[in-house]
Amino acid sequence: MSTSRTARIVVGVAGGIAAYKVTSLVRALRALGHQVDVVPTPNSLEFVGAATWEALSGRPVRTSVFEAVDAVNHVRLGQNADLVVIAPATADLLARAATGRADDLLTATLLATQAQVVMAPAMHTEMWLHPATVANVATLRSRGVVVVDPAVGRLTGPDSGPGRLPETDELMAALVPFLPVDAAGEPPADAGTEAAAQLPLAGRRVVVSAGGTREPLDPVRFLGNRSSGKQGVALAIALRDAGAQVDLIAAHLEVPTPQGVAVHAVGSALELQSAVGQLAPGADALVMAAAVADFRPAEYVDAKIKKVGEDGAPTITLVRNPDVLAGVVAARASQDTGGADALPPLIVGFAAETGDANHSVLEYARHKLQRKGCEILVVNEVGVDKGFATDHNDVTILFADGAEPIMSSGDKADVARAVTGVMVTRMVSAAPGTVVE
Repeated sequence: MSTSRTARIVVGVAGGIAAYKVTSLVRALRALGHQVDVVPTPNSLEFVGAATWEALSGRPVRTSVFEAVDAVNHVRLGQNADLVVIAPATADLLARAATGRADDLLTATLLATQAQVVMAPAMHTEMWLHPATVANVATLRSRGVVVVDPAVGRLTGPDSGPGRLPETDELMAALVPFLPVDAAGEPPADAGTEAAAQLPLAGRRVVVSAGGTREPLDPVRFLGNRSSGKQGVALAIALRDAGAQVDLIAAHLEVPTPQGVAVHAVGSALELQSAVGQLAPGADALVMAAAVADFRPAEYVDAKIKKVGEDGAPTITLVRNPDVLAGVVAARASQDTGGADALPPLIVGFAAETGDANHSVLEYARHKLQRKGCEILVVNEVGVDKGFATDHNDVTILFADGAEPIMSSGDKADVARAVTGVMVTRMVSAAPGTVVE
């Protein structure tokens, strides 16, 4: 991605050994043309010095509220920022941010900014799982801060587990949906503006399915599921804000349809299959987030089914619905690539799974990814008050090419941005019309 407009990004660096990895993040942001102000905590300078940050950012580096006092630097940095990124966010920094401390330039900047804040924690596993840190992260997320879950892997010394700072590519994927923005800090409303043309998915078309299908039984009854459509709609919004032209195939939704996307209402699984068949050709990506019924009544009864006797009940025979996701993948494999009506090179599936005595949720999901044949599968465990119809979601993003899974947790807008970031990373690195591997 290149941009003719410079976004103003504050990169805060807390005092953890992972600070060295943030040099690559600063370099990547600068390569995209953004203005980067690095604000290290005093302790972080024990790991990476101010001279390194100044050389990489091309900007002066300060840590104290008593530096550049004439410019009111502790307020100005936050006020002028389009985005504030904290990496690594240590347990101490998370605690100070959650309680509103302002005892250095970085925490003062956090209090002064109205820009989106993204934090990438890095610490030992015990610190990440400590109830105090868990509570601080929940507090920050409740205030709109995007807290990227740490990666799982080798930590300092012999330790291994969750707490590792994600790699630069993963961090960039988390930031992409927020850049660039207009001067008001909102995504450009007009896709024809110069700013919108610089968004990472500008000129790309993405088809998203959302909601739950309903399979009619008689004029007043249907077989359905508990999907509200919240996650699919959040994905449509995140992709729209990343610059994509979005076609939203909307089954039953319990949330309003978003502005700025083309909405195509459907009811049953067969109607959804038909809509995908019409809209997917020529698209750059397809996201199958809808909860599509596996079965439908074998017969539709024109009149309402009546009760029979005191204890009588009808017997309802079910037949299988087509597997829409696997069908698109199979159709793509059988067609010539590169044409204007080619099926999307990137197909993202969703799997609402439950575990049992035989296999875990992830084991079932990996098998489903192999069976479906899509490039990416987003899996979440569902149940009562979990996944469906809630505002919160916990997902694992699996990749057919064997790339390391990515976990995302938070409200459904956070998850949508994480999935969009992954899609952007894959779409912008692939030539148009090629299957992303």
